[in-house]
Amino acid sequence: MPDYQISLSSDPSLNDIQYLGSQLEAYNIEQVGYTDAKRLTLFVRDENGQVIGGLTGWTYWDWLAIDLFWLHEVVRGRGYGTKLLRMAEEEAKNRGCKHVLLDTFSFQAPDFYQRHGYELFGTLAEFAGKHKRYYFRKVLG
Repeated sequence: MPDYQISLSSDPSLNDIQYLGSQLEAYNIEQVGYTDAKRLTLFVRDENGQVIGGLTGWTYWDWLAIDLFWLHEVVRGRGYGTKLLRMAEEEAKNRGCKHVLLDTFSFQAPDFYQRHGYELFGTLAEFAGKHKRYYFRKVLG
């Protein structure tokens, strides 16, 4: 039997990361029978085209999984977050999604998601000693 080596890296090659992703995707397709994974991105840009906010995620297997959602302070509180979230949910529905999944920290925007119909289903404590991580889901109507 071969002797395999485990290496630790804080700066892995993009090729190695892509290889892991492609192998996991192949395994997932083997288990589920198909893939319909598609990136979803929305950006808020200023008059010069500079990104000042946005939302990214993936749609797959009837779900939208939001992974990044950020707004520069100059546009916070002006309705852009709500617009981004609604646009992402609408596009997800157009792609056949029935659910949304996301997570956020206690110092970010948990109340924002609850105001928009998201249900808290999990909490982890002790991030940086004093913060919590919240997991939310929503059924798309």
